[in-house]
Amino acid sequence: MKKEQLIQKFNKQAAKYSKELKKQEQNKWRKQIFQSVKGKTLEVAVGAGMNFSFYPKGIEYLGVDFSPKMIEHAKESAKKYGVKAKFILSDVECLDFPDNSFDTIVSSGSFCGYENPVHVLNLFNKWCKEDGQILLLEHGLFSVPTLAWIQKKLDKAVVNAIGCHQNRDILEIVKQSNLIIKKHERGILGYLYLIWAKPQKLEQFNN
Repeated sequence: MKKEQLIQKFNKQAAKYSKELKKQEQNKWRKQIFQSVKGKTLEVAVGAGMNFSFYPKGIEYLGVDFSPKMIEHAKESAKKYGVKAKFILSDVECLDFPDNSFDTIVSSGSFCGYENPVHVLNLFNKWCKEDGQILLLEHGLFSVPTLAWIQKKLDKAVVNAIGCHQNRDILEIVKQSNLIIKKHERGILGYLYLIWAKPQKLEQFNN
């Protein structure tokens, strides 16, 4: 699916996502991984701001999304939850920040859509400070073989419909990147991936 078509699809869904905010306050998975956000924080594909209720109010927050409508709703959500936030309208794959810019980098539900997810993770590796953290809450292949087979069979149709890959093993994708996995968990029959990671800097490669 062309990027412009995908943006339009998310623009149309922005109000629906915004209505889910109150419900997401009770999401145990988001709470488990995102309550540890700290410092200068980058969130990619912020959407309508589903994670804001779990962020401490003292962080320096920058949110990125390619959907103008999603950012409109995210700005309102940031005000509602007391998060002092700035936003950039962009596809994260087109961005660049100075090395070692962020204490925390957050992604939830975005790795189904990237053309080259390993490249995006390697950008996180560059942008994150050496003592920083990368927090991922993503959906991917079920750990149940029959369900994973169905996902793979339906992948092309779902990508054409909503631009979202169903056949990705998120843990394996992270292992292919430069990141170091500190901890990971799975939920909902393996469909949900919670990954706590840290950057691996160039000097570490050379040791």
